[in-house]
Amino acid sequence: MKNDKEKIKDKVSVITPTYNSALYIADTIQSVINQTYTNWEMIIVDDHSNDETVKKIREIEDPRIKVIVLEKNSGAAIARNTALQEADGEYFAFLDSDDLWKKDKLAKQISFMKDNHYDFTSTAYEHVSEDGEKLGVVVPASKKLDYNGILKYCPGNSTVIYNAKNLGVFFIPDIKRRNDFVMWLQVIKKSHYHYGLPEVLTYYQVREGSLSSKKTDLVKYQWKVYREIEKLPLWKSSYLLLHKTVSILLK
Repeated sequence: MKNDKEKIKDKVSVITPTYNSALYIADTIQSVINQTYTNWEMIIVDDHSNDETVKKIREIEDPRIKVIVLEKNSGAAIARNTALQEADGEYFAFLDSDDLWKKDKLAKQISFMKDNHYDFTSTAYEHVSEDGEKLGVVVPASKKLDYNGILKYCPGNSTVIYNAKNLGVFFIPDIKRRNDFVMWLQVIKKSHYHYGLPEVLTYYQVREGSLSSKKTDLVKYQWKVYREIEKLPLWKSSYLLLHKTVSILLK
């Protein structure tokens, strides 16, 4: 088994798109700065916010943080692709601008990957309120998934790390929603399997008033992914959409 110094030598690129995240982004960045795994870079691409997001980011001084501001509002996929173009780490980790990591998230997940020779992993995560209060909802990480498994279960974006050195860089089609899901489908085709670390290492922030509209959008774009991007047959797309709709409504 590799010692701790050997495990920490590989750089992790943290990919974070932002848009009007002034209320949350400082806490999100701080959760990365607090990591016990120190060899990381954080690439934040702001999608032309009209609040103080960029100001809040630039108030935090850490040479490992790189900020890119898009000249016009272009959508999450473009922002994420821009960050991916700049990333040079051996591992790519993903963190939404209002989510939080436990301080040992990177250390534990990278060890999990290295010890088991896994290239594509996620962790369990827990829902918290805007004030950081735990809401009693824990979303487990599936132990092992193949392509068909990912079609049914989309790992939480802020929980995912994949080995970019082994698998390469994956860019996302310009789709308004579910672009993380599209990326995981690309990754699984190369890695063949996804593995879940069962420990809660990520906190997903649930914002009041946004859930109903998000659920409707998720169903619509889920269908778009199945039919237009993955080119799945009608019967399979219908079955998967029914499965996903029930899952979304129960959240």
